Amino acid sequence: MDSQREPVQVARSAMRILILGGTIEASELAKLVADDKRFDATLSLAGRTMKPRPQPIATRSGGFGGAEALARWLRDEKIEAVVDATHPYADKMSANAVFACGQTGVPLASIVRPPWTAVPGDTWQSVADADAAAHAIGTRPHRVFLSLGRQELGAFAAAPQHHYLGRSVDEPRCVALPPDIRMLLARGPFTIDAETRLLRDEKIEVLVSKNSGGTAIYAKIAAARTLGIRVLMIARPDKATGHPVASAQEAIDWLHHAPPRSLRGV
Repeated sequence: MDSQREPVQVARSAMRILILGGTIEASELAKLVADDKRFDATLSLAGRTMKPRPQPIATRSGGFGGAEALARWLRDEKIEAVVDATHPYADKMSANAVFACGQTGVPLASIVRPPWTAVPGDTWQSVADADAAAHAIGTRPHRVFLSLGRQELGAFAAAPQHHYLGRSVDEPRCVALPPDIRMLLARGPFTIDAETRLLRDEKIEVLVSKNSGGTAIYAKIAAARTLGIRVLMIARPDKATGHPVASAQEAIDWLHHAPPRSLRGV
């Protein structure tokens, strides 16, 4: 009498994924994968923020040392998928990710945050970078709000005639700041009421901002519109991407259906 055997169930190991982070979307994705046994995730931060928010998954800080080094790291760690959830202005990291994933055959998805667009009542002037923004403020002294990363603040030392209010998560270091600047150390999100009050109380005439997109720090743009304040908007760089997704949840959906890692370059 032939015996019937039950089909053997082979447990599939968790997918090893790398999240390139530093954004709200990266934190959201980390929370989604933290308790999901289908994933073994590592979140990589650039290391620019001195006290980043605690994360629920394994976290590394600091760069990889370039595109080739990232490719080696993906091979060494046997990464099976990468999600690029970096800031819209982190173009170098995204280019490295596209190169490294191309070399190793690791599938890559990129969370693409839509930019802000001007609406009636906005007074925007697009500028290429922080240096161009410093020049565009003008020669007459103004009260200027710099809502930028601390690394860009040094560009405004070339326009010392203005009074600056700067805001960043950490105290700027190793940067030659303009002589008349006062720093606010704060982390978003911010409310429209609070931003309106800040701009009004500080008698701000010009706001300098990156076009970061999203809702967490859009309040300053809405406040500037209400108060009729001119905005110098630093244009986004061209950013290399993998498979585009719009949110952390879409990234999860992509991971569930990501093509298997090829053996090319391994």
